[in-house]
Amino acid sequence: MQLYIPTKLYSEKECVKNHGGELASWGTKAMIVTGKKSSRMNGSLDDVETVLKIHNRPYIIFDEVEENPSIETIMKARNIGIEEQVDFIIGIGGGSPLDAAKAIALMIANPEETEEVFYESKELKYLPVICVPTTCGTGSEVTPYSILTIHKKRTKKSIRHKIYPELALLDASYLKSMSRLGLVHTAVDALAHLVESYLNTNSNEWNRVYSREGLKVWAQFKESLAKDCICDVDYEKMLRASALGGMAITHTGTSLPHGLSYPFTYECGYSHGKAVGMFLAGYVCLYKDAKEVGDVMRLLDFDEVSEFVIYMKKLLGDVDINQDVLTVSVENIMADAGKLKNYPFAVTREELMTLIEG
Repeated sequence: MQLYIPTKLYSEKECVKNHGGELASWGTKAMIVTGKKSSRMNGSLDDVETVLKIHNRPYIIFDEVEENPSIETIMKARNIGIEEQVDFIIGIGGGSPLDAAKAIALMIANPEETEEVFYESKELKYLPVICVPTTCGTGSEVTPYSILTIHKKRTKKSIRHKIYPELALLDASYLKSMSRLGLVHTAVDALAHLVESYLNTNSNEWNRVYSREGLKVWAQFKESLAKDCICDVDYEKMLRASALGGMAITHTGTSLPHGLSYPFTYECGYSHGKAVGMFLAGYVCLYKDAKEVGDVMRLLDFDEVSEFVIYMKKLLGDVDINQDVLTVSVENIMADAGKLKNYPFAVTREELMTLIEG
């Protein structure tokens, strides 16, 4: 048994402004890592810029992070950061900017390294990272993971280095500008983290504290999400469930739905949450410990697994499955013992091929 969550986390209204001094204290010049639009629309970028100016911290903005950030993007930001002599990184946005911020922090701190180091086992330092999440899915603000797109291999993969943010500032008001589809897909990603961490080879009574609480919180807004009637309390719960999901997978890792999803994100352009969600009901149906599955259903306030399957289909809508991509996805999983190890039972190709049906 091992528990380790070193990230300091605050969650409250106007969180960035309330803790601006602590945010600015992590260095002398910041690089803000974000995307093109959302952080400007929801006010998070303005809040961060305001507190940096108040505390006389110079900064630059790198706003070129795409959905599912690539190694090429990280290396471009690295070069800019080295030239500008930044010494701490502030990631603002969903999982893509937050994951990118971690990888950029690693590469700026190690200017002699090439991109190959992402997937090498090396002890390396990294710049301090502060995360301001503006979606409710990845929980990247509390995890050590950074998942990057590898165009050469036409997939995504988590880098080998564990990079925990020093500080996470959570303000649920940033979620209000999200689209309906964005909310659904990111919330489903958080749900997948909670389910996959509970139903996992590495789960135990200690780390299930996070997944249990997260599943109970997710249950409290599931009907509001399905009916598209989200209120302020729901936004706060969605952000909390996301962070708890991040804490859960920090200790267990994810399982089959995440592993199967990556080719669909790369080849079909599906959002990460949708691609993972397509396999989630099937994963619950496949899982061979009925008691543990029953525990998850009770925590989510479903009487039967069949209710969960119906709910997920309603939430995600019709999904057009590319059978060729599904075959590639399954073959990738079956060829990689590392991807199979978090599922505690033997599994066949045939079972994985039907996982998407729920």
